[in-house]
Amino acid sequence: MRQPARSPLSRWSHRHWLLAGLLVFLTALVATIVPGLAKATRKPPAQTGLATVELPLPAPAALPAPDARAAEEWLPVTVEAGQTLGGVFEELELPASLMYEALDVPGMREPLVRLRAGAVLEFQLGGKDGLRALRFERDEASRVELRRQEGRFVARVIERPLERRVMTASGEITSSLYAAGHRAGLGDAVIHQMANAFSYDIDFTQDLRVGDSFKVIYEEIWRDGERLRSGGVVAASFTNRGKEFTAVRWERNGKMEYFDLEGRPLKKSFMRMPIEFARISSRFNPRRKHPVLGTVRAHKGVDYAAATGTPIMAAGDGRVSFAGWQNGYGRTVIIDHGKGVTTLYAHMSRLGKHKVGQRVQQGSIIGYVGATGLASGPHLHYEFRVNGVHRDPLTVTMPKPDPLTGAELAAFRAATAPAVAQLKRVGGVQLASR
Repeated sequence: MRQPARSPLSRWSHRHWLLAGLLVFLTALVATIVPGLAKATRKPPAQTGLATVELPLPAPAALPAPDARAAEEWLPVTVEAGQTLGGVFEELELPASLMYEALDVPGMREPLVRLRAGAVLEFQLGGKDGLRALRFERDEASRVELRRQEGRFVARVIERPLERRVMTASGEITSSLYAAGHRAGLGDAVIHQMANAFSYDIDFTQDLRVGDSFKVIYEEIWRDGERLRSGGVVAASFTNRGKEFTAVRWERNGKMEYFDLEGRPLKKSFMRMPIEFARISSRFNPRRKHPVLGTVRAHKGVDYAAATGTPIMAAGDGRVSFAGWQNGYGRTVIIDHGKGVTTLYAHMSRLGKHKVGQRVQQGSIIGYVGATGLASGPHLHYEFRVNGVHRDPLTVTMPKPDPLTGAELAAFRAATAPAVAQLKRVGGVQLASR
């Protein structure tokens, strides 16, 4: 029988196995030592001369929590025409009970109930009650903040001081008073007040001429660096057809009035025109042909053409003796001024609020221009009667008021001297400030 082949390793002796183990050990030792020697003999990298410096990190800015930021935000709401405080609360889905609590705070009911269109209310929404705070402008000089504290509103009034700046301007008429005033930098309120001051001596619809000129000192009201409005005319002069008229403001008996340089009030007993800046469409004429009837019929007054709805003013102080419909006059108002003088205002589209027997002051609105009765178009028919006799309103002699005298005149001159001196220095400039 043939024997199987034997492996070469089976023929190794004990000596062979001892030598092989020694060889494996030496190989492993060399593999461990050689990498270390290579690393030890490698040259170190060149130094760059840079140094590492530890710098402290800037501290992060302290930011309010999201809830705190939301609490500081104010939501403005502009009141619309006819809108009430209740409507504003309803729009913001706030309970009416909060509104009534705010109204119960002393001094808050009147300003919050009588909201005007355009007023701005600011709200901080959120919190336990849905409303953290409410603030609004109580008047030009103060703001009120109502804040919820422990389930109720606490009011805080923030005073906002007003600053009065005195301004000067001058101009020359090339077309109209308003156009010249605008070129000089004046607002409508100042132009209107200046025209009213001189309205007893100058008819700005008939007497104005190209080349007429004016000088004016007026106030502006500022708050926190912001212009709010015009504050009124302090003094003014107007040169009409070469004649100069001067108006100086002074307070008498708690009321601001305008006087000339001699201390005589500019306000006369009657206004020449009971309507502003209207056009004379028909004058006083005893033989005028009536535009509707076509017959010769005395025109015992003056007609002022104006747009329907233009306000009509009382020409002087007096008592309403008639207010209603009067034949061809249409809607009419008659005022008894005493001493036998009456004035009539006809063809009104609607009457004013004054009733028969009530007293009216000069300049009060007594009705509005219309075309009722026998009228060919919208206009005011104005009559002036003395003891029942019709007089031409444009030429009738108006009694002059008494001037200031004695200590009152001395006080007037002392108080108005600075304004008069400044007015004399104004000229040749469009706009300047003191």
